[in-house]
This record gives sequence, structure tokens and C-alpha cells, in this order.
Amino acid sequence: MAQINLATDINSCDDIWDCLRQEAAQFAVREPALSSLLYALILDQESFSHALVNHLATKLSTDDLSPLKLRKVLDNASQADLTIVENAERDLRATRERDPACQSLLQAFLYFKGFLAVQTHRFAHSLYKADRRLIAFHLQNRSAELFSVDINPAAEIGHGIMLDHATGFVVGETAVIGNDCSILQGVTLGGTGKSNEDRHPKIGDQVLIGAGASILGNIKIGDGAKIAAGSVVLKPVAEKCTVAGVPAKPVGGPCCGNPAGSMDQTLEDTYYDT
Repeated sequence: MAQINLATDINSCDDIWDCLRQEAAQFAVREPALSSLLYALILDQESFSHALVNHLATKLSTDDLSPLKLRKVLDNASQADLTIVENAERDLRATRERDPACQSLLQAFLYFKGFLAVQTHRFAHSLYKADRRLIAFHLQNRSAELFSVDINPAAEIGHGIMLDHATGFVVGETAVIGNDCSILQGVTLGGTGKSNEDRHPKIGDQVLIGAGASILGNIKIGDGAKIAAGSVVLKPVAEKCTVAGVPAKPVGGPCCGNPAGSMDQTLEDTYYDT
């Protein structure tokens, strides 16, 4: 039996919310067992913002913080900070575009814990900036429990982020991640020292960070850089440079293009320091 493709062509998708609703409507017919879920989370919602808030509130709620109470907290945050929803749409598009295992916007929105963890952080960061720090730390804790992702709510994250697999992703308090980055599982953006100072990495735009890489200290990773899987980066990395090893050393560049977009983790056409 031929496979029926119900997913939206992301290249022709101008409105993420419309495309997500189209997919949900098609899958509600195709998978009747999930129709109630799809209506509750997407088809009965007024907007992408409402759908996102409702989904996260249901996921992150506890006996002590009901979905209704948490929904109000998240909704207030999204109204006060419009970039939360705007960036979430860009993250969803990025995930669909870059992850070959992602077969639809719906799949990523409902089930990809990398996407869900980054959105949880966006709300936590907004609440942190509004001096609602205890609830921000609560969201951080719930994200760590549910998604195995630990992002300090003070950390700054740009838009168009694709967090692949996500398990074991750790981001420290003073870390900054630029726009349109792709990051795989087991990555640590860690600090050095324990004083209250700027001690975590600053990641540029369009950076690709391979699985299990650790970037430590207040160092700059330039735009378009590629960090090979398993590397330990202790020194700044120039723009469009590839580094690998323990400790990481330059092995290629400056012709990487946009590694975050291509998701090419090979080290072809590189040179090695000996």
C-alpha cells in the first residue's frame, strides 16, 4: 500500500499556523484515535499562541500547579513578550527544514522535546526578566524533568533554533545563543569558575554544534562555525571555522557556508594541525 503524505511542503508554507492546522485536520481523519487530542491542542485553538500555551501548560503542569493556573501564567507572558510566539514559529520551521527525521510540523509541535524544551525556556526567560524568578526556575526544573534539557532561565537564545534529540543539553546562566543555530544532544555550554560573573559561551549565528560537544568559559564562537561531535572547546572559534578534538583545534575553514542549515557534520576538505 502506497504511503500517503499528509505533511505540508515547508517551502510553500507562508503561515506556520495555517499549515499546522491543515496537517492536524488531515491527521484527525487519518488517525481517529488521535482526533480528540488534535482538536483539543490545535483545531479548537484560536491561534498558534493559544495552541502553544495550552500544549505547554498541559505538559508542564503538576499537582501543585494545575494546567489552568500555568496556562494563565504562560498566556500573560506571551502577551507581554510577543517575541516568544514569533520565535517559536521560527523554531518550528527550522526543525521541519533541517531535521530529516521530522516528517511534519505537527510531529515536531506535539512530540519533539527539543522544540518543546526551547519554548519552555522562552517563557521562563521572559518571566525571569520580569522578576518572576521563582516560577521561571520552576519551568526550568520541569523542563529538566520532562525533556532532560537544563537551560538556565537567564540564558539568552535567538530564533530559528533546532535542538535535535535534545537529551542532555545544558546551558549555563550567562550563555548566549545566536540565531539559526543547530545543536545536537549532549551539548554543554558551561562556565568556568564560580564567581558571579560572565562565565559562559557566546554562540554566534548559524553555528552547528555536534553531539556531546562541550564549550566552556566566556568565549566567542563565531558566526557559521562548526563544532565537531565530542569536542571540548576552551578557546574562541573564528567565523566559519571548523574545530574538533580534545581540546578542540581548527581543522577547517573559512568556507563552511551555513553548517547549521545544511546539518553537514563531516570534516571533509579540512586541514589538520600536527
